[in-house]
Amino acid sequence: MKYGCELLGNGTRGAVMVGLLCGLFVCGGQCDKVEVIELGNWTITNQNGSLTIANQTLPLGIYSAFAPHVLDSFNDVGLRYLAYDNWTFYNFFQFDVHHLNRGHINLTFHGIDTVAEIRLNHQLLGRTDNMFVRYSYEVSSLLQAENSLEVEIQSPVVAALARANALKEHKKSVPPECPNERYHGECHMNMLRKMQASFSWDWGPAAPSAGIWKNVELEIYEVALIREVDVDVSRINGSHWNMHIRCYLDTVGGQNFNGRLVLYAVELLDHPVIVDRYGIKKISHLAPVIEFDQAVPIGKVVMWWPNGYGEQKLYPLHFTLKTWLGSDGPEDRSKTQSHKSVRVGFRTLELVEDPAPDGVGNTFFFRVNGVEMFMKGSNYIPSHILPERQTKEQIAQLLRSAKEAHMNMIRVWGGGVYESDYFYQLADSLGLLIWQDMMFACAMYPVGDDFLSSVREEVRQNAIRLSHHPSVAIFVTNNENEAALVQNWYGTLVERDRFESEYRELYLANVIHELKLVSHSARPQPLVSSPSNGKASEPDNYISNNPQDNHNGDVHFYDYTKDGWNPDIFPRPRFVSEFGFQSFPGAYAWQRSKSDDDDLLALITHRQHHPLGNVPIIALVERHLPLPLPEDEDYAKALIYFSQIAQAMATKLETELYRSLRDTSHRTMGALYWQLNDVWVAPSWSSVDFYGNWKLLHYWARDFLAPISIVALYEKSTDSLNISLICDQLEVDPWKLNVVANVHLWSQLLPRQSIAWEVTLRPNGVQYDKVIAISDLLKGEFSKTNAFIELQLRRDQNVISRTHFFPSNIAAAVGIEDPRLEFEIASRTCLNTTDFIRNSVSISIQVKRPAVFVYLELLKPYRYTLSENGFMQTAPMHVVYLTYDAPLCARLLRKSDLRVLTVNDFMR
Repeated sequence: MKYGCELLGNGTRGAVMVGLLCGLFVCGGQCDKVEVIELGNWTITNQNGSLTIANQTLPLGIYSAFAPHVLDSFNDVGLRYLAYDNWTFYNFFQFDVHHLNRGHINLTFHGIDTVAEIRLNHQLLGRTDNMFVRYSYEVSSLLQAENSLEVEIQSPVVAALARANALKEHKKSVPPECPNERYHGECHMNMLRKMQASFSWDWGPAAPSAGIWKNVELEIYEVALIREVDVDVSRINGSHWNMHIRCYLDTVGGQNFNGRLVLYAVELLDHPVIVDRYGIKKISHLAPVIEFDQAVPIGKVVMWWPNGYGEQKLYPLHFTLKTWLGSDGPEDRSKTQSHKSVRVGFRTLELVEDPAPDGVGNTFFFRVNGVEMFMKGSNYIPSHILPERQTKEQIAQLLRSAKEAHMNMIRVWGGGVYESDYFYQLADSLGLLIWQDMMFACAMYPVGDDFLSSVREEVRQNAIRLSHHPSVAIFVTNNENEAALVQNWYGTLVERDRFESEYRELYLANVIHELKLVSHSARPQPLVSSPSNGKASEPDNYISNNPQDNHNGDVHFYDYTKDGWNPDIFPRPRFVSEFGFQSFPGAYAWQRSKSDDDDLLALITHRQHHPLGNVPIIALVERHLPLPLPEDEDYAKALIYFSQIAQAMATKLETELYRSLRDTSHRTMGALYWQLNDVWVAPSWSSVDFYGNWKLLHYWARDFLAPISIVALYEKSTDSLNISLICDQLEVDPWKLNVVANVHLWSQLLPRQSIAWEVTLRPNGVQYDKVIAISDLLKGEFSKTNAFIELQLRRDQNVISRTHFFPSNIAAAVGIEDPRLEFEIASRTCLNTTDFIRNSVSISIQVKRPAVFVYLELLKPYRYTLSENGFMQTAPMHVVYLTYDAPLCARLLRKSDLRVLTVNDFMR
């Protein structure tokens, strides 16, 4: 049993177990502090009582409680019956109310998923309909010595259908009604304010969750407590920064009150800041906010920079609030003091939309701390399809993987959830800017009064919670809904005027309105949609004829009908916030996810939700790689491996094109590929699989997103390579920089011919180096079928960056033979930590001939990383380093625990 005085928002909450008598509460000199008690030990039962489970702790949901293996095998369909039932969550607790005979006690639910009724001691407290909203109820008059708390949660599938049917009674529909049949999904996701992806998506299963996905707490206080703090940081002159601070309070009393706020900022200010004007002036209980400005000398501040540009310095701010009623001040031992701590970073950020260099439309780029930055990164979906199963470990692994791949921006996509405080705190510390969608995606939405009221509260709560983070770069009200409306994705053309009116009512009159109430001087105004034409949409009242205009705003680009290895197929836009190609997770990931008697290809087909099925993946693979016939024994192994090569190469080339366009008249200044992560083992666009292991794309992204990169793009019209040198660094040492072009034969190790030339780099820009005709590199014994080209950017003899050009279809190349690859585990080291053993293994790989796209996979259920993967081995020996965390030391690792593949293995 743990007990002690609790400070609201101090980060570490003491859990108070069921049965704790508050009369036994020991608080010493801390009795004036707001007290927070978490309610644990829950029981869940379904409507007819046939399913019950007790002794559960939060966060909690029906799948995590009754079907923890819902993501294995075909269970996404087989266990769907859970989502069709209604559920009651019970909590029984004791409470001694005698020493709490004044003040207030809130029962606060930080996240209920989703449509629920809440009863305390059989009295209805309220109804919930939004998983993104915090619900709080004053329960002082209802608490007893023995208390029964019941949360009845309706089936989300049934609740969504009921709302859709209610609209139909008024001759209305809000499309799309149901997902594509390949999704194996559920209908009417847009009727509910819950994670839209829980009803299925093209990359994820339908697992319509129901539960209590965040903490439930009793908050005991006299008058008011600090709920959130927002800090808007801006430069006011050459000598000072300003912090515009808003402290948002919660109070359930119907009276205005007095207060005294103290700010401690020990790294920024020599003395605490005391805001005592409300000692006499009353704080309104209708809008309880304390707002003030505080200047900070510029010499005290180290600026916060995105990843790759500088330090991520964060400054802790601690707020203490005392509140009271009446003129006599707070009484001794009354619970009048609450606390909140946040960390802030000092930076400026602008979205620049000026007339573009090509004379058509506007630029669209971010300027941070006065520096124009190319935004490179990915799109983030929830780390788990069950919101209650998201963990700090998962989040940390994904965001650190993004940082390791040199990303500086992550887009939090609008069909998931507003992420946890930990997510944004970690993004702050890693320097990952966040493009934050609000949670509306790929649908039209109802605009009834109750729905809009719920949305306003959702936006208000979450925007206030997130706004102080230096990582949060911009808010966007929805994902693809303008494009869906204009391009008639869901049959909106028939009632176009109605849907346009409802679109503007939802996003302009409600979502944007709430976002602007917490706008920052150091953050751009919200965008209405992504993709959109940015400020060029304003004359169209934010519904443009072509929201995908390459001359304005951001675009989403996908084209599965053309060759993704050909850079000519890609657009030349201002900013690309979505693009990508599918692949399959590694074979061992499938092995972990399937049952022994599952057919692998059948499971892959079941989990492939793309409306075109596996056709786009197979078509791209067959254009370039020697895929066996479907009846061949090694077909599945090759398809999985080749899909990752095809995805990595296509995404590499598309990203390199966009990066190379930054200093052209196109002025492309952002590339965020779809998508970073997965919610299960399935065909998807991700670069990191469900278990946290990197696909080939992520290993390659670490190279093609590097601060300094060499890019060689093929121009078919001139049969030449256009070589660009990309540099994100603000300062560059030009000493002994050179490019080496190596010509390799497929049949022989080591370069057979090399040419070199001196180069320079352009700081924070692109050096357009030269255009080389293929005929100048491949002549004599070298042809497009028997040779390939490697380009290295070097400083003296040290390789900074490299890229390859393959002039022919690899499947048709001449000279690719068995490389006679052998490998050995050369060394093992182990480092003991408190939680696991970190294993480091070096693997030496020997070949007799060039090995094409060498691929390594660890066949153990551990999360691992390699120093590189999917590489061209053209030297006799190469060493790869493997790191993984496990309960045992790597002395037990055998060669059979590793799978090594090459394209050579499948040449016919």
